[in-house]
Amino acid sequence: MKIIFIGDIFGRPGREAVKKALPEYREKYGAHLVIANAENIHHGKGITEDDLHEMQKAGVDFFTSGNHVFKERAIIPFMDSKRVPLVRPANYPQNVPGRGYEIVEGGLKQRVLVINLMGRIFMPMHLDCPFRAADKILEETRHEQLAAIFVDFHAETTSEKMALAHYLDGRVTAVVGTHTHVPTADERVLSGGTAFQSDAGFTGPIDSVIGAEKKGIIEHFLSQMPVKHEVASGPTVFNSCLIEVDDKTRKAVSIERLQRYFN
Repeated sequence: MKIIFIGDIFGRPGREAVKKALPEYREKYGAHLVIANAENIHHGKGITEDDLHEMQKAGVDFFTSGNHVFKERAIIPFMDSKRVPLVRPANYPQNVPGRGYEIVEGGLKQRVLVINLMGRIFMPMHLDCPFRAADKILEETRHEQLAAIFVDFHAETTSEKMALAHYLDGRVTAVVGTHTHVPTADERVLSGGTAFQSDAGFTGPIDSVIGAEKKGIIEHFLSQMPVKHEVASGPTVFNSCLIEVDDKTRKAVSIERLQRYFN
């Protein structure tokens, strides 16, 4: 099977880039499942149901998130609903709304376990250990008949992302990082058969500071005064990766970066 994963969709510009790129890519590569990180989908921070529905119409099947998942509070009452195709990081404290993993049905009725985890280094919250959280989920789902296991690791540092990928190598199909909004050129299949990329990058306005209007961000660095983050405009980039999975072994055959610019 083939899985496309789209890096953090940033605001309306990111949503428009998905609409332009995804239908063509989904057909061209014959993707059986499309997953996207949605934590920045609503004005650069947070998620709404309408945003998810808009992206579903464009071809996204399921959504992961990260530290901004609860920024738009309107989504919180729906986080536990199975009809909302969204997970939040599994290593949040207990009793937080939502779920940290889901078994999703892709094309050809193939069942894929999607796990969302968040790193702890340089992240502004106290979280459970993502390594142990992954172990717990894999144990809970070990009797499931799965075609693939995909992990979105929303983390700041490449070292933490690499460490988790090596820790899970051979036990999951792919570990792909999100959060930094900058695509890394380290995509590869590890020795145990797990596809890895430190960060898939983001999908949104490229003439910006990781999606935000650059003037305000520069002003903040110069003055250290708080500024309102505005979603930038102008040309956009669509960042994603394509993972091919061996149907017999559940291991990755390849991982390829997909990137496209729009004026």
